[in-house]
Amino acid sequence: MRRPAGGNTVNWLSYGELAWTEPVIAPPQEYAEETEFYIGQMRRHAQDSMVTLLHLGCGAGCNDWTFKRHFRVTGVDISEGMLEVARKLNPEVTYVHGDMRNIDLGEQFDAVAIPDSIDYMVTPADLDAAIGTARRHLKPGGVLLVVAKTREAFFENNFCYTGAREDVEITIFENNYIPAEAPSTYEATIVYLIRQRGELSVYTDRHVLGLFSQAQWLAVLRGAGLDVKQTVLDGAYDRFIMGDGEYPMQVFVGVALTADQAL
Repeated sequence: MRRPAGGNTVNWLSYGELAWTEPVIAPPQEYAEETEFYIGQMRRHAQDSMVTLLHLGCGAGCNDWTFKRHFRVTGVDISEGMLEVARKLNPEVTYVHGDMRNIDLGEQFDAVAIPDSIDYMVTPADLDAAIGTARRHLKPGGVLLVVAKTREAFFENNFCYTGAREDVEITIFENNYIPAEAPSTYEATIVYLIRQRGELSVYTDRHVLGLFSQAQWLAVLRGAGLDVKQTVLDGAYDRFIMGDGEYPMQVFVGVALTADQAL
């Protein structure tokens, strides 16, 4: 499931009251192959060795379970509920509560990753701010990885996620919809069916997320002083799609140009 990085999460059950469901539905081991792919992309384009990594929009820390095997990781998220889960899963990682649009940690990293939360940048201003934050935290020659969906390649899918642990069984349905009156966004409506010791509880949550064109993505990344490469990640979520559907994700890798390179 997608995770937040900015905006008001107060009314989002997914990242507050129900944050504990994240590792039940998607244990960190299930993220390992995808995360290793991201690491490979960063290493492929890195100009120097990478030791430190800043993970913006880290959520419950499931990617960090693999990242920490390769880097010294700092994770940032706006959801205290998600950070509580992440700290238990990855006590070795430094976690900081903050908004990726404006946080300033006062240090720079060899790599910055935003693999699962950039959709929560709803407006172009949000996106500019988040990429600006990432760029400010990159060392010269450092690598930024962003996993996104472009408007041209986005489909309105339905998803189903399931998981169980001890006396808890969870089923989650998610519907993605592009409203005609706001085609630069999409809605993710989520229904939780949680059965604990045989008793069923039902919750609903609705999220509005940003949807930007390929040209917008490239303009923002290049405007931040990044040399951008792009590849496509297919199939990572296909097993959760109900019926026919496609869910291609764009992987942008940007190398922070030095002042001389930018000229």
